[in-house]
Amino acid sequence: MKILIILPNWLGDAVMATPAIELLASYYPNAKFTFIGSYASIEAIKNHPLCEKAIVDETKKASSRVLATFKLARELGEFNLAISFRNHFYSSLLLRFTKTVICIAKKSWHSMFLLSHTPKISSNQHLAKQYAKLAMTDVESWDNTTPELKLYIEQEIFKKPTLGINAGATYGSAKRWYPERFAEVASEFSNKFDIIIFGGPNEVEMANEIEQNLKASQVRNYLNLAGKTTIKELCANIAGCSLFITNDSGPMHVAAAYQVPTVSIFGPTKHKETSQWMNKKSKIVRHELDCAPCMKRECPLGHHDCMKGITASEVIEAVKKLGT
Repeated sequence: MKILIILPNWLGDAVMATPAIELLASYYPNAKFTFIGSYASIEAIKNHPLCEKAIVDETKKASSRVLATFKLARELGEFNLAISFRNHFYSSLLLRFTKTVICIAKKSWHSMFLLSHTPKISSNQHLAKQYAKLAMTDVESWDNTTPELKLYIEQEIFKKPTLGINAGATYGSAKRWYPERFAEVASEFSNKFDIIIFGGPNEVEMANEIEQNLKASQVRNYLNLAGKTTIKELCANIAGCSLFITNDSGPMHVAAAYQVPTVSIFGPTKHKETSQWMNKKSKIVRHELDCAPCMKRECPLGHHDCMKGITASEVIEAVKKLGT
C-alpha cells in the first residue's frame, strides 16, 4: 500500500499530523509512506519506520512552479492513496499530477476542482483531530479516536534532570513571552535542574539575552544551544528534558510527543486548537482578554497585553503544580 503524504510546513503542525500518520499505519498494515514537505517537517518525520522516501519540496524555487510540480509528480509516480495536510493549491496540483485515484485534502476551491475526496472539516477542534479526520476520510471502520503524537527520533539521555527553555516562536513576535521572564523562571529552578536554552537560527539574540540574565543571577549550570542544533538534535535534546517551559511553538509539540512535563505560555493563538495534544503532564498559562486570540504575527494594537500581563510567578506556580 503506497501512500503519499504532503506534510504541513511548520514543525509543530507536522508533529501534530503524526497521530494521523499512525492511524494510516494501523488501518493499512502494509503501508509504505512517501513524505513531501518543508525541510523542518521532513527532518522531523523522515525517521518513521514505514518511510520509503522523504523529499523536501523545493518547487517554489523554480522559475515555473507548475512545471516543477508536474516534474516532481512524474518522478514520484502513482500511489494507492495520496493525502495533503496542506491546504494549498500546489499541494492539490501535485496530488492530481501523480494520477493517483484516491486523493484527499481539506475542502477548498482548488481541492474540490482537482481531487477525489475533499471533506469539510471544522477548524473548531484540535489540529491533531483535524488531521486525523482528514486521514481517515476513506476508512469507514475508524472509531473516531486520535492517538498520541509520535516521533521516531531517539531521545538524548542527560546525566542530571534538565529544564528546557524555549523562548522562540517562528510564526511571529506576538507569540513570544519575554527573555528576562524566562530567565527568572529558569533561575528559580536552577538548583534542581540543569538548564538548556533552545532556539532556532533567528532566535539566537533572544537566547543570548536569557543567558545574560542567568549570568546576572549567578546561575552557571546552563547550556545555550540556540542556533546550534539540527532538527534531529533539537528533538532528541527536548525529548531528554525532565521539564520544558515554552511559548506556543514547534518545540512545544516535540515535547508533547515525548510526554515531557511542560508549561506552555499562550497569548494570541487558540489554545484549544494548538495546545499540547494528549500530554499527560502539561499546563497552559494564559490570560482571557477581549482581543485574544487575535492570531496575528505581531500585536495589532501595539500593547501585547496577552503576553505582557503574564508574570514569571504565574509560570513558576504552574511548574510547581506539575509536581516535577
